[in-house]
Amino acid sequence: MTEWFSRLIDRASDFFAARKGLLPLLGALLVLVNFVLRLAFPGWLASSDLFLHLGIIVAILGFLLAWAL
Repeated sequence: MTEWFSRLIDRASDFFAARKGLLPLLGALLVLVNFVLRLAFPGWLASSDLFLHLGIIVAILGFLLAWAL
């Protein structure tokens, strides 16, 4: 189990090392999706701001990962 997780982390590290802006861009896209959902489709998904929170978390993790790599 630990060897599998270690290999997964190594592969993810190699993948994101060459694409440092991918996660922040994905986070910004999720924030925009939340904005469109809020305007176009009122409901529990829009009122919960799920994509806004996910987008911010993904973007922050992307910046931290890009800085570390």
